[in-house]
Amino acid sequence: MHASALTKTPAYEADAHASEPLTIGEISRLYGVTLRALRFYEQRGLLSPVRRGGARFYDSAQKQRLQLILKGKHLGFTLTEITDLLDTEDSREQKSGDFALDQRMVESQLRHLEERRADLDQAIGELRAVHDKLSAPRA
Repeated sequence: MHASALTKTPAYEADAHASEPLTIGEISRLYGVTLRALRFYEQRGLLSPVRRGGARFYDSAQKQRLQLILKGKHLGFTLTEITDLLDTEDSREQKSGDFALDQRMVESQLRHLEERRADLDQAIGELRAVHDKLSAPRA
């Protein structure tokens, strides 16, 4: 099985290797993720911030995991699929800091996204037609 690594999403690279742990609020602002989403990812076992009292702190490993979660979401993967991808990355001897996707996974995800795009294009067309009717001058 041939695996190809995807490149990191540039928007998240700036702070990827900063060594200072960040609070949940700082992570939320830095990555544009809600506090609720971060807590949900923790509940699902995707993130494991260090807890000090009631505070959560995200080290560089957790920041990198969050980057992968966000990249997976951007690529249209479900959280269950992202969990599997993270587990695969965790089990690899040499960590790349990125998902390694095989040909089958890439093709499957491309088909899925193309189907979603076709559905969205159809919905947009229908809404444009309704909009045009509503916007037409009345005689």
